[in-house]
Amino acid sequence: MSRAPRRVPAPAFPCVRCGRPLRREPRGAAHPRGALKVACPSCRFRIYDYPRICVGFVVVKRGHVLLLTRGDEPKRGWFDLPGGFLEEGEDLAKAARRELREETGLTVGPAELIGLYWDRYPLPGFGEFPTLSFYFVARWRAGAPKAADDAAEATWVAWGDLAGRRRRFAWRHMSRVLADARRVLAEARRVL
Repeated sequence: MSRAPRRVPAPAFPCVRCGRPLRREPRGAAHPRGALKVACPSCRFRIYDYPRICVGFVVVKRGHVLLLTRGDEPKRGWFDLPGGFLEEGEDLAKAARRELREETGLTVGPAELIGLYWDRYPLPGFGEFPTLSFYFVARWRAGAPKAADDAAEATWVAWGDLAGRRRRFAWRHMSRVLADARRVLAEARRVL
């Protein structure tokens, strides 16, 4: 059972029709906990707090996992997995590979979908919005990761050392992603 997301007060932003501040309110008991209705109290214009789709990779190499240190806000300096937002028209797996190349320069072998994970992404000037992330697991092929794009550092971390870094994971879903990746690899009897 997942925890309810922690809400951070959102700054006001203007209605595209009349310019007055929009209000964010819970959608009600029939909707999932945390779902918001974003509406203008003046002209009644509404937008929906739809999730943004993200993709990512758990890259493994001889008992190690690739972790990034975020170079940009939000969560600058926190640990992250390679990934980012899906762009219009992209295939999930191809988008995850694109993000991996942009952030590390690496390519990986065959990828397997681990699962999908809900979270929240804070955007300065807007507030938080929901994300739905699709993660893949794959083995490293060759080369050394070079941090680029919005990654400040790329480091191989032993599976056993991940527990000590959890407090600095950028996103709540990362512990579950890593546990699920390990389970998927074990079930497939692949070498970690």
